[in-house]
Amino acid sequence: MAGTVEQRLIDMGIELPKPAAPAANYIPFVITGNLIFVSGQITMLNGDLQYQGTVGDNLSVEDGYQAARICAINLIAQVKEACFGDLDRVTQVVKLGGFVNCTPDFTDQPKVINGASDLIAEAFGDNGKHARFAVGATSLPLGVAVEVDGIFEIA
Repeated sequence: MAGTVEQRLIDMGIELPKPAAPAANYIPFVITGNLIFVSGQITMLNGDLQYQGTVGDNLSVEDGYQAARICAINLIAQVKEACFGDLDRVTQVVKLGGFVNCTPDFTDQPKVINGASDLIAEAFGDNGKHARFAVGATSLPLGVAVEVDGIFEIA
C-alpha cells in the first residue's frame, strides 16, 4: 500500500525513476542527524537528458518550469532511496536551491524554479513548504537548463 506522499505522486501521474548514480566523486545524498542533503539533480528522464539549452535563448520560461519539475522528481527519488522507500518519513522540506542556465539579461529565475517548488508542495502538502533560492548561471552540467538540490528533514 502506498503512503500519503506516494499516493499523491500517483494521483499526479508521476512515477519515480530509479535514482541516478553520481557522475563524479560525490554521493547522491548525505544523512546527518535528521536531515537529508540531496546533491543537485538535473533533467534526466528515463535515461535521457531533457531541456538542454539556455532559458531566455532557445528555451522559454515554461520549458524551464518543466525542466525544474523533472529535477524535483529526481530529488524525490533520491529522498525515497534515503528513506528506504518511505517518503512519509519526510517531516519538512527545508530548502530547495535552484540554478537556471540562462542569458545574462534573464531575470525570471524564480518563475522557472517554481516548477520544482510547486511539485514539492503538491507532493508533500504542508510539509512541502520550504525556503529556497533561484539563481542564474552561465552554464550547467551537460548543458541542462536547470539543476535543483534540496534539504529534507526526516523522522
